[in-house]
Amino acid sequence: MKLISLFFKKLNINSILILISCFLLFNSCGVYKKTDIKDVPINDADKRAKNIKEGKGITFGNFKKKSGVFEFASSNEMWRATIETLDFVPLASADYGGGIIISDWYSDDENSLDAFKITVVFLSNEIRADGLDVKIHKKICGKNYSCKVVEQKSNLNTEIKLAILKKAAMMKIENKRKKNDEDKSYKKIN
Repeated sequence: MKLISLFFKKLNINSILILISCFLLFNSCGVYKKTDIKDVPINDADKRAKNIKEGKGITFGNFKKKSGVFEFASSNEMWRATIETLDFVPLASADYGGGIIISDWYSDDENSLDAFKITVVFLSNEIRADGLDVKIHKKICGKNYSCKVVEQKSNLNTEIKLAILKKAAMMKIENKRKKNDEDKSYKKIN
């Protein structure tokens, strides 16, 4: 009892305020969170499965909240399908952050004075027709090498767009199939 009274005599008002503010700070950060026992799995395998399903990993604090969804280029089917579809042309620029792929000038024939440049702009990560815009520019050069660049409006734009969408849809189906196979093999191990 003497020890407790001595402790409180040594504390001043500033120390008490610091202790209370630390308690409130840690409590508001989510260190303590009420949960219902029926929502928490009992065995480890169920806990892991629940965490994987919810996309949880190791976090410090509440840093997981983001303002947008960003994927790696290798996990985005639209991006990969576009790169594979345009593998016949040399690429001048591929900026995943900006959502644009620009090919270099390309010509089928070495002696041709015409060349094409393909630009693909990503408007969405989703596989849908309005999720990307394909433009083709044609450079027409004369005999004296004076060149004129015009935007080509033809069926080739639509054909490239459809090829990208088909390939992306096939990749997405394949990824889902692989993921399901991995989930099944994971469940067998546990």
